[in-house]
Amino acid sequence: MTMQNHQDDFIQEQARLEKTKQYMEHILHQSKAEIDAANDKIREAMTNIDYLDSSDSFMNILTNSRFYELARSQKAGLEAVRSKPYFARIHFQRTNEPEEFIYIGKTSLFNSDTHEPIIVDWRSPIANVYYDGRLGDLTYKVRDEEHSGHLYAKRQYKIENGELLEYRDVDLTTTDELLQEALEGKADVRLTEIVSTIQKEQNDIIRAHLKQPILVQGAAGSGKTTIALHRISYFLYTMGEHFKPEKLMILAPNNLFIEYIADILPEIGVDRICQTTFETYVQQATNLKLKVTTQIELLEQLVDLNNSLSNEQLAIIQQKGSLFYKDVMDRIVNREIERIAALFTDVYIEKYRIMKGSHLKKLFLVEFAYMPIEKRLERIQMVIQTEVKRKTKAVMQVLKTKYDDTIERALNGIRDGEKRKRVVTKYLDERDERMPKIEREAKSTTRQYMSRFTKIKVKQLYREFVTSHEQLHELIPEWGFEEVETFINMHKKDKWTTDDLAAVLYLHARIKGIPDEWKMQVVFIDEVQDYSMMQLAALKEALETDMFTMVGDLAQGIHQYRSVTNWEPVLQLFSRATYATLQKSYRTTIEIMDVANKLLKQMNEDLPLVEPVVRHGLPPRFIQSNTFDPQTIVAHYEELSKKHRTIAIITKTAKEAKFVQKSLVTYLKVQLLEPNSILEPDIQLLIVPSHLAKGLEFDAVILCIVHESYKPIPIDQKLLYVAFTRAMHDLVLVGPTLESFLLPQHDL
Repeated sequence: MTMQNHQDDFIQEQARLEKTKQYMEHILHQSKAEIDAANDKIREAMTNIDYLDSSDSFMNILTNSRFYELARSQKAGLEAVRSKPYFARIHFQRTNEPEEFIYIGKTSLFNSDTHEPIIVDWRSPIANVYYDGRLGDLTYKVRDEEHSGHLYAKRQYKIENGELLEYRDVDLTTTDELLQEALEGKADVRLTEIVSTIQKEQNDIIRAHLKQPILVQGAAGSGKTTIALHRISYFLYTMGEHFKPEKLMILAPNNLFIEYIADILPEIGVDRICQTTFETYVQQATNLKLKVTTQIELLEQLVDLNNSLSNEQLAIIQQKGSLFYKDVMDRIVNREIERIAALFTDVYIEKYRIMKGSHLKKLFLVEFAYMPIEKRLERIQMVIQTEVKRKTKAVMQVLKTKYDDTIERALNGIRDGEKRKRVVTKYLDERDERMPKIEREAKSTTRQYMSRFTKIKVKQLYREFVTSHEQLHELIPEWGFEEVETFINMHKKDKWTTDDLAAVLYLHARIKGIPDEWKMQVVFIDEVQDYSMMQLAALKEALETDMFTMVGDLAQGIHQYRSVTNWEPVLQLFSRATYATLQKSYRTTIEIMDVANKLLKQMNEDLPLVEPVVRHGLPPRFIQSNTFDPQTIVAHYEELSKKHRTIAIITKTAKEAKFVQKSLVTYLKVQLLEPNSILEPDIQLLIVPSHLAKGLEFDAVILCIVHESYKPIPIDQKLLYVAFTRAMHDLVLVGPTLESFLLPQHDL
């Protein structure tokens, strides 16, 4: 393209942008008027409502509420993209249709007169051509139906504050300059959207079959968390008409993560979904208040030399995290089922048998076996109640006929007046006493019969199990004396671990069932490698769905002593799941990733090396320091702050992070990140323990040895790998030797 042609094209693009902005302002003004009108109509309907015959008024309110919500949603969507209406354009021709220019943004905008698209939502099927399509002939799907066309060109725009700065014509065969520019930019203290730079392998996961579970192994920096959140956005866009956002749940590793993703969700059109941690979800879904020892606290015990867990304790923790423990919970449930089944006897009213106990037992054990125990009993109660009502009418009719016949015979057959009177009076009195008595008995029969089935207290049931020698020997014959003793000693205190919560959730699901408000239909789990199989099985059982999107990285499995160490068991549990990998890292430079890959090679899990995107930077630097020196740290921070916005110190443990924070607070404005931290504005330096750094990224990282070096054991290797892979541009190691970072001397 000549300079003149480019200039002419640029002017045309500017004019198109201005025209789009003007139309957006028109629609925004219109939406505001529609919102005001809908509000007025709702108020009018509320004022005029007739409580005796209010169907029309209620219909009016519902209709106008719908109009209000549509107008509000459109207004919010357009206001969010005012400064950047779109980010890309495709020059495309559908087969047997004219060529067209399709502009792609974060929300759709249509001409209200012609219904022609002005902007197409990035989640729409046609936008997939931009993300996936090379130039030339191609196909794309719309609701599983394949369409074909020809892609002539793809164009990316740099628009800021409503002004067009530049554009670039690109193809997948060329370097994506927009991506490179994004990667070379500064990290934020919060996660940001990536709709303009989504890569093909990421797009495949975002748009993967929405009615099947998916498991994603994503390398550090591959964007797996961001991709999972964009998949949520795509899901709601595609399925939203038939799906309530409230029925979708994000399970986050901690509350800090929820804070970290807070800004991205509204940016990609996601709201009203449930965001929580596993621990919080269990307590809310079961309505139990429990003292929980978190995974982080357990991890701290493991990495602290002075308070490490014994091999016997670790073995128990591993067993509690396995599907073996689910089998043990099933044994507890089956014991309760047997106990309850033995309580079924025949149902009587007076001397009349209403229902056989054997039939009720069969209902409980067979017909209603798909239900939780207490739901089965509720159904059986309804069955008994219905049968009692029906049989009572029949009994009353039989008795009435019997008494009527007897009295009739007495009146007609006894000639002695006195005797006839005595006999008739006797039967009348008996009838008048007996039949109301039966009616009264019938009213309480079901309640009295069901009173033998007392409510099961799940918390108490589980606590009795974990503290009882007798029950443990009975229910876990696989364990010997030492294992039982270790197990009981670990549960003497009424403090619950994550896998105790998983066990309680599983028991609660099988015994009581989960309330509808907490029965989510779709679940997104980040850092799934830190979940145990027991947790995943409990969630699947409780939610009665396998619609899980799970993303994780085995190389970052810092809780592997109790959690997933390979994906095979997860794929067996979720048998319908598809499996995908993201091995490209978009976060770190080649130089930093080379060092991180050296750690991967040390791990005994045959993990593939991460492929960094072609982006070079400074090699990681090693600063020799035998003791933690605040002034040394301050000096390096001041050097880094000249070119970077977000800088973090990462320590091995939380205890060390607190020590660093106290050491630096007189020199710099610092914030110590903890599981429930809220990110503060205008912080110069963040201090993060390694286990909390997962998922976060910073322009520069100072990795400090404070008190304790890293050891060549799985937990330390993974904590260190997490720390290494947080830096986008600069990584500085401060410690006594390179060996203290598990790197050979003179390696940097």
